[in-house]
Amino acid sequence: MAVMNIREAINQTLHDAMERDPSVILLGEDVAGGAGTAGGQEAIGGIWGTSTGLIGKFGPERVIDTPISESAIIGAAAGAALAGMRPVAELMFADFIGVCGDQLINQIAKFRYMFGGKARCPVVVRLIYGAGMNSAAQHSQAFYNLLTAIPGLKVVLPTTPADAKGLMNEALHGDDPVMFFEHKALYGKKGEVPEGLHRVPFGHARMAREGGDVTIVALGRMVSFAEKVADKLAEEGIGCDVIDPRTTSPLDEEAILDSVEQTGRLVVVDESPPRCSVATDITALVAQKAFSSLDAPPECVTAPHTPIPFAPELERAYVPGPPAIEAAVRRTLDWG
Repeated sequence: MAVMNIREAINQTLHDAMERDPSVILLGEDVAGGAGTAGGQEAIGGIWGTSTGLIGKFGPERVIDTPISESAIIGAAAGAALAGMRPVAELMFADFIGVCGDQLINQIAKFRYMFGGKARCPVVVRLIYGAGMNSAAQHSQAFYNLLTAIPGLKVVLPTTPADAKGLMNEALHGDDPVMFFEHKALYGKKGEVPEGLHRVPFGHARMAREGGDVTIVALGRMVSFAEKVADKLAEEGIGCDVIDPRTTSPLDEEAILDSVEQTGRLVVVDESPPRCSVATDITALVAQKAFSSLDAPPECVTAPHTPIPFAPELERAYVPGPPAIEAAVRRTLDWG
């Protein structure tokens, strides 16, 4: 298997999908990259470098630089999908879903239901999210919790290059709208990636670490932090299941409940603020369906309920890190 980072895995997957299926198109702000610069198009490949080389291969009719208008991007993608295309729409920052909220929440998410299954809207919306890059309060939020709450949308959070490819391929083969969240701080993460048409089904969690003492469910970038904590605690003889849900809608409830029934302890790590978050949703799930298995109250390790600070020192304090995760694990172990 080839070794590549998440940025390269997404780029390769888009390239292969567009080569395989002429109905796949890419649109967004600066996705062609470099237009108007000395290097010309392809010089950049978007500000995240995930679409490098695509316009040279597929041309401006399939790699479409749009105006700076999220409403236009998502509205055009919705119309293209209804007309039989498979658009991949990039929102440069997930924070901007507020601009195109109606298209996502009241249109794309509802088409198939409102038309009795006769309308398909296979849009893949790529949303670049997350703190840790000193991008301040309007460009750093983890909004997957908001879209997880909307029926009709599938929500995906890849954390490895293999999953970035597998989940993107799965999204491009389905008939439902998929919100594909890419953490900007994970683009450089490397790993082995299967060749060919690798697909990862939605709703199937990945067991990143196995252990019998505590269940840690971590989301997005938090998976890497949880893995570090699990490896450290393993040296003390403490075993942690680290579960990467991969998708929050659908959520692999069975994997989480099975683990908690074995360990009796739960820690959920979520970059979103604590109120109405995926962390609180998962803890409620476990409290409702596996209460008798719990030997300690569930712990939530989240960002504080505050806007994301710009100052690097404050941002480091804002993002949940390994020390906070380790402390939560130890609290569950000390209970009783």
